[in-house]
Amino acid sequence: MRRIALAAAAALLLSACGSGGGSAGQELSKDPVTIRFTWWGADERHKRTQQVIDVFQKKHPNITVKGEFKDWNGYWESLATTVAANDAPDVIQMDELYLASYAERGALLDLGTAAQHLKTADFDKTALDTGVVEGKQYGLPVGLSAYAIVANTDLLDQLKIKLPDDNTWTWEDLKKTGEEVSKAGGGKITGVQSFGFDAGGMNIWVRQQGAALFDEAGKVAVPESVLAGYWSYIKDLAKSGAAPAPSVTIERAGGSLDQSGTATNASVFATWWNTQLTSLTAASGQNLKLLRLPGESQASSPGAYFKPSMYWSVSSRSKHPAEAALFVDFLANSQEAADILLTDRGVPANKKIRATITPKLSETDKAAVEYLDALKIGTAPRVTPNGASSIEAIIKRHTEEVLFDRQTPEQAAKAFITELQAEIDGA
Repeated sequence: MRRIALAAAAALLLSACGSGGGSAGQELSKDPVTIRFTWWGADERHKRTQQVIDVFQKKHPNITVKGEFKDWNGYWESLATTVAANDAPDVIQMDELYLASYAERGALLDLGTAAQHLKTADFDKTALDTGVVEGKQYGLPVGLSAYAIVANTDLLDQLKIKLPDDNTWTWEDLKKTGEEVSKAGGGKITGVQSFGFDAGGMNIWVRQQGAALFDEAGKVAVPESVLAGYWSYIKDLAKSGAAPAPSVTIERAGGSLDQSGTATNASVFATWWNTQLTSLTAASGQNLKLLRLPGESQASSPGAYFKPSMYWSVSSRSKHPAEAALFVDFLANSQEAADILLTDRGVPANKKIRATITPKLSETDKAAVEYLDALKIGTAPRVTPNGASSIEAIIKRHTEEVLFDRQTPEQAAKAFITELQAEIDGA
């Protein structure tokens, strides 16, 4: 449904988003101003966000912020419809999968023009770069996460298996330790919850090989041999017994976090985003530890990268871009907003804010922040190109084909590149 909505909007965006709003560098109005702010999320996020709006309005009594919120499923269709109708909200909570789609069609404001009202000095450049499209800052990262291996240390102690050294370990080390766990687990516990169902894991593998999924022009750039190696490794995990049987892996991949091998204490090692540690700990009831990814110490450049939980963007058609930028500045940089939002939208991308809220967090959230702060990060990958938002569905399908021996890793690699490029070309 979201892809259909975006496609329907695409034909209108070129004409709808050309000229329009004023300049983000203009002076703030002294007259009453109303701006609209849209976001997705659950009830707890809505409550916290409204509290932030209330505080902002008290500080700026001439600015009214009208909140418009929806759940994820309805959000993108609504946004595409309003943008196509030249009625987009002024401030938009944006996702990485769709940032380029809206930016490249002129629907978003270059936040670099808003420097008078929106400060970014407390953000790492590597974090800011995640919101850059064609050299312009169309999204300001809200929260950050990074890929990690989550290890169940209670199960390792139970099985009398030593925790690997994540400063030096390799992907082969993960496989060997996984085999050891599976053997000791007697069929009830497997070593590794197999991966291969999201773009995060693939991105890490590709980056460690010195390659990239996409080039700067937005074309699929990853060599077939690199992808074939990725799927060969995933297949080997299952065949060696380090990971569960393919049928179990596929079932878990289609389930919720609570049904995962980590949450049910059926797997010792698994790939997750660091910010999921708290939910996984609560679901498993076990002591879990974040480990650096295998292969990082051997890679020519870090595979690890910052993944924004979401961005703040401003509509290029906003009639009040200066006020919209000022509100984004408050969301991103103010201590008042940070004390309310905490990690609801991820570990804050603003380094200064992250440091001030850390003492107020739970132990597992603190561990997620510490992991992020200590991680060696590579340059930001190119934002997902327009048309490539279906990448994870394509990855999942080919992983299943490889696991069930319906495709060789080489066949999967070739087909993946062809299909994904066709999606981009047809956008």
